[in-house]
Amino acid sequence: MPKFMLSVHGTGRSPEEMSQEELRRGYEQVATLEAEMNAAKALLFSGRLSDPDRARVVRPSRAKVRTTDGPYAETKEQLGGFYIVEAPDLDAALEWASKVTLAINTPIEVRPFVEMPGR
Repeated sequence: MPKFMLSVHGTGRSPEEMSQEELRRGYEQVATLEAEMNAAKALLFSGRLSDPDRARVVRPSRAKVRTTDGPYAETKEQLGGFYIVEAPDLDAALEWASKVTLAINTPIEVRPFVEMPGR
């Protein structure tokens, strides 16, 4: 079955900037959604990333490696987390993404994994 990455993009609003009620509601909505994904055997893996200012970028530079402070892209929205789901097709993956975006109120990018022969 095809696999999709649902990338969670946000403006970097940290939990410290949220009220206890907002946090409680958010965690509850995510837990409910993830339980639904698990029940449907769609959720393969998920993770929340630390703040972008904790990122490091490793890049090639004249056959050597240079490491700099991140994030890689200087934008308002940064990758904040992701879900790896299995779905029969793109439409089904978009349905999961719709539920995620409504639960956490941030944009979700849906991208299929490239099918590798023999894997």
